[in-house]
Amino acid sequence: MLYKNYMRYRKSLSFHSLSFYFLLSTFYLLTCEVRAQNWPQWRGPDGLGVSDLRDLPVEWSGETNIRWKTELPGRGHSSPIIWGNRIFLTSAIEGEVVEGAKPVGHIRSGRPFVHPDSVAGNRRHTLKVLCIDRDSGKILWDEVAFDGTVHDDRHRKNTFASSTPVTDGKHLYVFFEAEGLYCYDFDGRLIWKTSAGKIAKMGLGHGVSPVLYEDLIYLQCDQEDGGKDVSFISALDKKTGKEVWRALRDHRKTWATPLIVKHKDRVELIASGAETVISYDPLTGKELWRCDGVKGHAIPSTVTGFGMVFVSAGYPSKRALGIKLGGSGDLTGTPNVVWSFDKGTAYVPSPILYGDYLYLVSDKGILTCINARTGEIVYEGGRVPVPATFTASPVAYGGKILLTSEDGDTFVIKAGPQHEVLRTNSLGEPVYASPAISDGRIFIRGDKHLFSIGK
Repeated sequence: MLYKNYMRYRKSLSFHSLSFYFLLSTFYLLTCEVRAQNWPQWRGPDGLGVSDLRDLPVEWSGETNIRWKTELPGRGHSSPIIWGNRIFLTSAIEGEVVEGAKPVGHIRSGRPFVHPDSVAGNRRHTLKVLCIDRDSGKILWDEVAFDGTVHDDRHRKNTFASSTPVTDGKHLYVFFEAEGLYCYDFDGRLIWKTSAGKIAKMGLGHGVSPVLYEDLIYLQCDQEDGGKDVSFISALDKKTGKEVWRALRDHRKTWATPLIVKHKDRVELIASGAETVISYDPLTGKELWRCDGVKGHAIPSTVTGFGMVFVSAGYPSKRALGIKLGGSGDLTGTPNVVWSFDKGTAYVPSPILYGDYLYLVSDKGILTCINARTGEIVYEGGRVPVPATFTASPVAYGGKILLTSEDGDTFVIKAGPQHEVLRTNSLGEPVYASPAISDGRIFIRGDKHLFSIGK
C-alpha cells in the first residue's frame, strides 16, 4: 500500500514528502523482514500459523533440503520458537519411580477419578530449556528449569514439555504449568521464576502456551472439571513475574492458548473454553463480552481475521464458531455470532485462516474449507493420500498449507477453493509438535530430532 501511494503521488509531492514516504516505506519493509525472520511464540508472529515468506522449499526428505538435524534430549511437544539466529524449545526427561510419590487425586461427579491413559506422576522429571544455533543446529545452552516429582499425571501421548515458550527478543518465558513459569535471558541466565499454582487437568497434562502483550504475560489456567475458584486467567509483569490481575473462570480444563487481537480502537484477549468464549481487556482483566463456548475440550487455539475470531473443538462435541469482535455483554444468540458449524473439527490441531478461507483439519487430516466471513462451506472431505493421524497444527506460506502427521509426513496442500495435495514429504520420524518458519527455512521438531529444512 505504501508503495502504491508513493507511485500515485510521486509527481505532485515535494522533495520532503518524498523523503518521508521513502523512510516510511523502508520502515515497513524492514518490519516485514523482521517478522519473516522471527517466529517468537506458539504459531508465529501473530499466533496464527501464517508466514509472509514465499521462497521456501516444498520438497524434502532424509537427504533432500535438510540443512541439519540435531538430536534432542528427552521428549517434548513444544514447538520451536526463533529470534534472530537462536531457536528455543523445551524438553522433559523422565526418570525413575520415586518411592512414596503419587500425583494429585481427581474428583468427578463426587467420586475419585483416574483417567485410564494417565501416567508418570510418580516419577522424577527433569524439565529443560534449550537454545540452538539456527545456522548450524548446535546446542548453545541447555538449562534445567525443574527437577523433581510433578504435581499431576500426563496423558501417555502427552509430555511435560508441551507448552511452547514465548520471547520478546530480549528474554525467554517458559511455562511448565504446575512446575512453574521461568524467565531466561538469551545466554541462559535465569532472571526470575514463579508459580501459577498447583494446576491439574484430570491427569492429562500440559498444553497451554504463554502469550505476551506489551509488558504482560498471560496464562490461561482452566483446570480439572471446573467449579468455583478453580480455573482462572491471569496477567503477570514480564519484568518481575508478579501477578498484575487475575480473573476467575468457572471452566473445565482447557488447552487452548489465548489470543491477543487488535480490532479498531481496542485490544482484546480471547480465551476459548467449553462453557464460554470470553473476551477480556488485556490490561485490566475486565470482561468485554462472552458467548456460548465450543461445548467440548477447548484444545485448538483461536484464530482471527476480518474483524472476527474463530474457535473450535473436536471432542466430545464438534463445533466451530465465527464471532464478531468489538461486542459487549452476552453475545449468545445475537448477530455477533455470525456462523456455527458442527462437524469437521479436530480434537488437537488448530484451524488456520489463510486468505479468504478458514481450514478445519480433523485428527485424520480431512480438510473442510469455509468462507471465513460467512460460514459458507467451500469444500468438505479434502483428504491426504495415506491414512494418518494428526497432532501438529497446520502452518501456511506462499499459497500453500502444510499438514504434518504423527508419522512425520508433511502434506503440502494448495490453498484455495479446490483441494489439491501438491506433495508428500517424509522425515522418517514421528512428529507431534507444530512447525515453525523463519528466514527461508522450516523447522520441524520430531520425536528425537529438530530438523532445519531449506533450499
